[in-house]
Amino acid sequence: MNLPSMTAAGRRSSFAALAFCAVAGLGLLAGCASEPTRIQPGTSAADTLQRLGAPTGRYPLTGGGERLQYSRMPAGFEVVDIDLDASGKVVSVTQVLSEARFGQDIKVGQWRQNDVMAFYGRPYEITRVSSFDGAIWTWRYKAVNERRMLYIYIDPTGVVRRYHTGDDLELDRIRD
Repeated sequence: MNLPSMTAAGRRSSFAALAFCAVAGLGLLAGCASEPTRIQPGTSAADTLQRLGAPTGRYPLTGGGERLQYSRMPAGFEVVDIDLDASGKVVSVTQVLSEARFGQDIKVGQWRQNDVMAFYGRPYEITRVSSFDGAIWTWRYKAVNERRMLYIYIDPTGVVRRYHTGDDLELDRIRD
């Protein structure tokens, strides 16, 4: 049985598909290398920055350390805080958008707007409602593959007054 030979156009098409797959595979590998949660304690600040690139936020910590923040907002669901000690070594790597952490992390009546920024970074959106005198900062996150929202209420003096979580209905609004 004779198999048809591949034409030049067919070979070019096959080569293009193979090249696309190779580039996509390299992109996936690069994505894994730049995943903030893969940074280990003890890693230097220079190595961290080389692997992950510029953070979305940098904040000073007490004791001379620094927080490098890698946020996937507004389209993503994660904010990773990488805390460095005064010598520039990683001491912790934390994905902070987690329902298990909100109750222990958010300090109602104590946190100010700059504390919220240093912990969660820029929000997905800032809104207002008539039932609260102040701004409501919102972050998207996932809880067991469910899309959720964290709402932090900040009064006009910049103090956190309350927070709550809810379902992320944004995608549903887009579909309607």
